[in-house]
Amino acid sequence: MDLGTFLIQVLNGVQYGLLLFLVASGLTLVFGIMGIINLAHGSFYMIGAYLAWSLSQHFGSLGLAILAGVVLTVLIGMALEWLLINKLYHRDHLYQVLLTYGLILVFEELRSVIWGNDVHGVAVPEWLSASIRLTDTLAYPVYRLWISAVCLVLAVLMYLLIQRTRLGMMIRAGASNREMVQSLGINIQLVYRLVFALGVALAAFAGMIAAPVSSVFPGMGNQVLIICFVVVVIGGIGSVKGAMAGAILIGLVDTFGKIVQVEIAGFRVLPELAGMTVYLLMAAVLLWRPEGIFGRRL
Repeated sequence: MDLGTFLIQVLNGVQYGLLLFLVASGLTLVFGIMGIINLAHGSFYMIGAYLAWSLSQHFGSLGLAILAGVVLTVLIGMALEWLLINKLYHRDHLYQVLLTYGLILVFEELRSVIWGNDVHGVAVPEWLSASIRLTDTLAYPVYRLWISAVCLVLAVLMYLLIQRTRLGMMIRAGASNREMVQSLGINIQLVYRLVFALGVALAAFAGMIAAPVSSVFPGMGNQVLIICFVVVVIGGIGSVKGAMAGAILIGLVDTFGKIVQVEIAGFRVLPELAGMTVYLLMAAVLLWRPEGIFGRRL
């Protein structure tokens, strides 16, 4: 592998990892703060991608489609928390699994009814359609670099929100002791609603910006949900910085696992078995730290 190819794969791995971070951070926030296991989280990624496709067709602009889609998904998240999720805070995790799995089925059926079962492509905005020359023969798309930059900006904003704002203080306090926060006169129900809406919006936004590079297709939410659970387990449940570390690791391992040629006893192991590499990584991390890289010790 030459230097140019190696650099491109590193950039691809980081970009994929940062995209996974957006989805996984919402998943780990909802569980770490609200104690909710949300199996439907991947469906919001899918909804975001389909909204990007349909709204960009309507507005003629991906940027406007993303703005409108984020507003819609925030409203969807708040409505779901108000109608369904807030009934689960004092229930066993089994009820959460059953309800959110039911939401997956509902969202898949709605997707089929509203958008059909075809695969769709979303055009890259013209101002991001250029490529940067890395070598004489290799170039890298500006849009992928833009995705990485946006994800990094959102990661910093999320950190500032949770660690440096009054709302973040209430979120952290609510995660530690819900009853005490309520006794201080804080509307913890509203705080939880905002956290859930933030998680939904992050997953949907990730789907929107990923649509031009991955296309839009049925079942895409289920694929990303599985890998994001792996990210959360590796990074540590409830840890946003753990989600970042796990996502970057998964992005790089998955990307290089698909291109590296490895032979054992004359048999090609990679890339034919590339799909196993992320799970082998998860197993290795859990053997080293069962609570995850940044998780609390059990």
